[in-house]
Amino acid sequence: METITQTNTKKVSKPFKIYQVLIPIALGLIVIGWLFLDEFDPAVFFAFDFNYLSVLFILLALLLMSMRDFGMMWRFRLLTDKDLTWTQAFHINVLSEFTSAVTPAAVGGSSLVVIFLIKEGINAGRSTTIMFVNLFLDELFFLIVCPIVFLFIPLDQLFNSSSVIVSTFSVVFTGLYFTRLIWTTTMFIGIFRRPSWIKHILLTLFKLPLLNKLLDKVELLTNNLVQASNDIGNRSYAFWFKAFGMTLLTWSARFLVVNAVFMAFNPVHINHLVVFARQLILWVFMVVSPTPGGSGVTEYAFKEYYSDVFSSSSAIIFVTLVWRMISYYLYLLIGVMVIPNWIKKSFSKNNVE
Repeated sequence: METITQTNTKKVSKPFKIYQVLIPIALGLIVIGWLFLDEFDPAVFFAFDFNYLSVLFILLALLLMSMRDFGMMWRFRLLTDKDLTWTQAFHINVLSEFTSAVTPAAVGGSSLVVIFLIKEGINAGRSTTIMFVNLFLDELFFLIVCPIVFLFIPLDQLFNSSSVIVSTFSVVFTGLYFTRLIWTTTMFIGIFRRPSWIKHILLTLFKLPLLNKLLDKVELLTNNLVQASNDIGNRSYAFWFKAFGMTLLTWSARFLVVNAVFMAFNPVHINHLVVFARQLILWVFMVVSPTPGGSGVTEYAFKEYYSDVFSSSSAIIFVTLVWRMISYYLYLLIGVMVIPNWIKKSFSKNNVE
């Protein structure tokens, strides 16, 4: 009893520092502010016909983000055979989005899903497999949808040839597309065909002098990983149809947020297929951005990329701010409210155990 009481009172470290939230917000707002100062035109705001339809489209954008979150939560429950409750799936989604927002994409929420799943009671090997399956489904969406959508759009519209900066996107995008194709193929082999290869690589790595103390734990992890991969690989076609269908809903809803925001401020003369397709390309550059959550880089790239949709630079800058508030800053706010209690509860529970 004494041991349990002692463990319960153990201090739980803070889940994040306040500067981790302020830095991405500051970067984004600095770029927006700089663009405003450079191209601000007060007359633009009086030209906006902001009415009840505008409000409805803003609400639609929020609904689409909610659909995106529902899709992610549903997929977590599907991949864990509903071992996660809706509340647990909500926590993991919030944690993933928040960490993606405060860290560079290479570190972001997707790679930390393993930790979040473990804290919710899923073993390490199974959690690792679920993380890779999530990544695989996301990349598969991108690889399939891009060429289908691009078939219907001329290249000069797809890459906004009127912008000098964006004109280089086509070259970079092509290279990144084939890089992701190789990465996705590697994940497919590792998850569904040869999980033993991953086990062999990890065990070989942890036999090195500095890492061999962890060899027993890594061996247990890789055994669980192979078992979980074999289980995932034997799922029915119906299971994968549901998983990819929810992935399709999730990402489509996220990208359609831009369409809804544009309709709120410019309801005519918009090619919505072009707007949607450009989000696929912009997402690639957001993923490789070195700043937390793509802050600063994303705002500037978005403004340049969609500069031909609005007649005024001031208008597109304002729309960029609205879009980022809905799709990015909102997750920072939700994360700040939800994560501290989750961390305290989760780590206290693990300390008692």
